[in-house]
Amino acid sequence: MLDIKYILNNTEKIKKSIKDRNLSIDLDLFIDLHEKRKASLLQLEALAHERKALSKIPPQNIDTKIAAEGRLLKEKILKLEALHKTLEKEYHNLLERIPNLIHPDVPIGKEDKNNSILKHWGTIPQFDFTPKSHIELAEMHNLVDFEQAAKVTGQKFYFLKNQAVVLDLALQQFALDILQKKDFKLFQTPDLAKPEIIKALGFHARGPESNVYMLEDGLGLIGTAEITLGGYFYQKKLSQSELPLKVAGLSHCFRKEAGSAGQYSKGLYRVHQFTKIEMFIVCAPEDSEQYHHELLKLEEEIFQKLEIPYRVVDTCSASLGNPSYRKFDIEAWLPGRGGTGDFGEITSTSNCLDYQSRRLRLTYIDKNGNKIFPHLLNGTAIANTRTILAIMENCQQKDGSIVLPKALQPYCAFDTIPFSKG
Repeated sequence: MLDIKYILNNTEKIKKSIKDRNLSIDLDLFIDLHEKRKASLLQLEALAHERKALSKIPPQNIDTKIAAEGRLLKEKILKLEALHKTLEKEYHNLLERIPNLIHPDVPIGKEDKNNSILKHWGTIPQFDFTPKSHIELAEMHNLVDFEQAAKVTGQKFYFLKNQAVVLDLALQQFALDILQKKDFKLFQTPDLAKPEIIKALGFHARGPESNVYMLEDGLGLIGTAEITLGGYFYQKKLSQSELPLKVAGLSHCFRKEAGSAGQYSKGLYRVHQFTKIEMFIVCAPEDSEQYHHELLKLEEEIFQKLEIPYRVVDTCSASLGNPSYRKFDIEAWLPGRGGTGDFGEITSTSNCLDYQSRRLRLTYIDKNGNKIFPHLLNGTAIANTRTILAIMENCQQKDGSIVLPKALQPYCAFDTIPFSKG
């Protein structure tokens, strides 16, 4: 969340951020609630002072009039406490919905067409045959079973089979090796988190906007290790010498949003469960822009080594999540998409400034002894299902075989699907 004083002193900036994100939040109502909440608290303090004064009167000196005053005062306090509780709830509910600021370079717009394309990398493959979709390739080589998974668990789940299982594990090890060399500390995180942690990272744990699977015991299945990696720093007090902190988390991810309709949601592209390795950085405020570009550079390095053509997108304002100040996406070229091929998001990286650290109550002490909320950044190293999809479609051959990228071959017992020792 944003600093309250900043909101009150920069209302026009916040209103612009709300408008540019295409959100419907009444900031004037929030300011009104802030003032009413503050006034009710002052009234409660004044009534408590009166009550304290009455309590000091010796019992033998309390007459009918004083007793009546005491009863009336008690009623006033109870009514005002109820009002204050209601104001508090409305105030905090609205505060949590107020989004972060927006980087001045973010393109303003409501649709994907408003995104800015920052660069292209790689050569889009020109096949002398009609390329197959990953769904067709998976069926041909017995790599994924969607039909049986639907019977066992439901739509948008899948069984990975045969070489696809090895490929999934190979991608994990490949990404972890790269991140370890870049001084990231490696974590395997829980796949569950408490609602307050999910909420602190800016995700909706419950309600109509939620994409989170909530269990009966109150825990939620995470949609990204950003939640658990951020949660790892919950209420921590750091020193400036510890920064930057670079961590990477391997986890399963669970998302309800996979149920969305559309041709691009078919197969492995949009599923309810997948494995992902997430990068997370805690740094001093003055360094966050630099580290945001470093995370993007790392994502690019991974997909260049995997030989997947892509473009880098500066995400438009209305597509930013509430915590994001700026977000870059890498969109891979997917030859089987839409019949003629198209780009599809495969990673993203966001700078969230101190929006999440305030919610997490995560602070550090700078060299002058000041308590500072650090900036938090996140980025996808590998989202396995989408990466497997991109490899299958870009690396397919005329006979339907799939030649793995050279960088990935040492992690597998084969370099071609179907199996070949090369």
